[in-house]
Amino acid sequence: MSPFKISWKSIWSKPLSSGLNIMLIAFGTGILTILLLASTQIEEKLNNNSKDIDLVVGAKGSPLQLILSSIYYIDFPTGNIPLKDANELSHNPFVKRATPLALGDNYNGVRIVGTDSNFISLYGLKLQSGKFWNADLEATIGTNVAKEQNLKVGDTFFGAHGLTENKDLHKDHAYKVAGILAPQGNVTDNLILTNIASVWKMHEEDVMEDGKGKMEDGTGNREITSLLIQYRSPMSVVMFPRMVNQGTNLQSASPAMESTRLFSLIGVGVDTLQWFAILIMLIAAISVFVNLYNSLKERSYDLAIMRTLGASRTKLFVIIILEGLILTIAGTIVGVALGHMALELIAHYQESSQAKLTGMVFITSEVYLLLAGLAIGIFASIIPAMQAYRSNISKILAKN
Repeated sequence: MSPFKISWKSIWSKPLSSGLNIMLIAFGTGILTILLLASTQIEEKLNNNSKDIDLVVGAKGSPLQLILSSIYYIDFPTGNIPLKDANELSHNPFVKRATPLALGDNYNGVRIVGTDSNFISLYGLKLQSGKFWNADLEATIGTNVAKEQNLKVGDTFFGAHGLTENKDLHKDHAYKVAGILAPQGNVTDNLILTNIASVWKMHEEDVMEDGKGKMEDGTGNREITSLLIQYRSPMSVVMFPRMVNQGTNLQSASPAMESTRLFSLIGVGVDTLQWFAILIMLIAAISVFVNLYNSLKERSYDLAIMRTLGASRTKLFVIIILEGLILTIAGTIVGVALGHMALELIAHYQESSQAKLTGMVFITSEVYLLLAGLAIGIFASIIPAMQAYRSNISKILAKN
C-alpha cells in the first residue's frame, strides 16, 4: 500500500480529531482570505478611482469627507462652492485641467453627477452604446447602472433630491438616457453623468441656457460641489494647495494623502484580525502536532510491524509527514473556499455600490495561503515523523 493511502486511512480512522484540526485550519485561513481579498480590492479601488486626480477643491470641512464624496461617491459633500470662485481656480496658471462636479440628486440610490466634457478625458470614458450627454437632461450611465436599473438608450427616469433616498422626486424634469458607458473598472461604472445645467434645473425654475451647456440667471450666485484638479507642473504641488487653503474660503484635499490615511485607519483593524487569524493557525498547528504525536504512540506497534515487513525508515517518515500535509492542505483549501463565499455574502448586503466587494475573484497572493498550509503541515509533523524514523523496533516489539 502506498504511503499516501496509509496516511489517508490513518486520518479517517479518527474522524472527530481530524475534523477538528481541519476546522481550525479552515477558520484561520478563511479569515485571512477575507482580509486579503477585501484589503486588495479596497486598495485597488482607491488607486483606480484617484490615479489621475492631483487635488480636490471644495467647501471647508473634513478633507477626507471631501475626497470620499467627490472621488469615491460614498459620503455626503462638505457643501457647495461659488461657481465664480471655481472658475477663477480653473484658469489658474498652476492648473492643467479642472473638472467641476455638481452633486445632490440620485436615482434609486445611484448618484447623479453634473459635470462637463473634462470628466470624459479625466477617466478616459468610452461608450458601449449611444452617445455622451450633450443637451440638458441627457444622461450617460455606467454599465452597472444600466444592468441593475434595467435602463437602455432612450429610456427616461426621474431623479430624486438627496444622495440616497428616492422620495422627493423631480417629476417636472425627466432625464433621458443618451448613452451607456463601456465597462471602466472604476467608480464611473456606478454613476449617472449629465451636465451641470441639468442639476441646476432640478432645483431652480427661473434659469436660462446660454447655449454652451452653462446656466446663467443674472444673479452670479451659481454653485457647484467641487473641482477635480490636475496640476500643470511639479511646482503646483507646493504652491496651489497653499494658495487655496490660505487665500480663499475653500479647502483643498490631496487624494493620495487622504487615501493613504483612510487605508491606514482601515489597516489597524485589518492587522488586528490578521494576528487573530495567525493565532488560530498556530493553535491549529499545535493541535495537528498533538494529534500526530498521540497517534504515533498508539500506532508504534503497527509501525514496528511495518518495519519488519520491509518498510524503510524513510517510508515511515513520509507517512507521518503526509498525514500532517493532508490535514493542513485540506483545511487550507476549505478555508479559502469559505473565505470567498463569506466575502460574497458580505458584498450582497453592502449598501454602497461604489465600495462593492466581491468574493468571485482570485488573486495571486492566495498562493501564499496554500504555501502557509504546507509549512504548517511540515512544522506540525516533523517531530512525530523524526520519532517514527528513529524508533527502535526491538524495544517496541519487546514491550508488546
